[in-house]
Amino acid sequence: MAAELGIFSGMNIVALPINWQAEPPPAYVAAGAGPAADWPLQPRPDVVHGFELPAKPWLPGHRGVDLLGRPGQPVLAATPGTVTYAGPLAGRGIVTITYGARRTTYEPVVADVPVGTPVQPGTVIGHLSTAGSHCPPQPCLHWGLLQANQYLNPLSLLPHPPVRLLPLLPSSQPTTPPTPPPAPAPPAAAPPPAPQPAPAPQPPLTPRAGPAPQSALLQQPALHRQAPFEGTPRAAIGNSTDRNRRAARLLAAATAVLTLTAGLLIRRQ
Repeated sequence: MAAELGIFSGMNIVALPINWQAEPPPAYVAAGAGPAADWPLQPRPDVVHGFELPAKPWLPGHRGVDLLGRPGQPVLAATPGTVTYAGPLAGRGIVTITYGARRTTYEPVVADVPVGTPVQPGTVIGHLSTAGSHCPPQPCLHWGLLQANQYLNPLSLLPHPPVRLLPLLPSSQPTTPPTPPPAPAPPAAAPPPAPQPAPAPQPPLTPRAGPAPQSALLQQPALHRQAPFEGTPRAAIGNSTDRNRRAARLLAAATAVLTLTAGLLIRRQ
């Protein structure tokens, strides 16, 4: 942004041009198109700490990514270019590879290549050191990227892996649809009820025998009367007659009692 500032010098006004440089936005910025890049550690490492661009250049942040490694692990060039720095800086070893206006940095690294060495992605440039690690006590590689003076996320250099659509069914299983299960069998019909036995015929009710008529009861003693045998003394005949009379009276009394009792029973029923 250009502007002019007017300064009074005596009676003359001198216009001096002033250039204003806008600050980069504090956000993720992609590296843009460039040569192919690869991971600086193999096999593909875990990202322990991601890229965090500060809101202002003087504020703290994380201007790069930390990749988990092991002590002495080979460090590879992630991009093509030329080694422009290889040596200690602030107590740790650093290697810088430059390609045009782009620079990639690797630390802490014990450099194996001198300055001016051309490299390609995958070229061994040194070995991972434990001195000055960003994630102690574990060793990790701090990988940085600068475009001119702007810090960028180095992960933006990596090509995105192709998207591979997986089948809905595993390859070990047939692709034909599964056979539907058989329909459930209808419920069994309930067995017919067992025939009930016919009720046994009841014998006909016989009327209860009522009390015999008194006249019939009075005539019963006559059946027991016996004619006196010929030749029986009259005294014996008289005694027999008296006994018959007493028996008749007792029988009449008993008949009366039975008749009364039968009448009471019939009334209750």
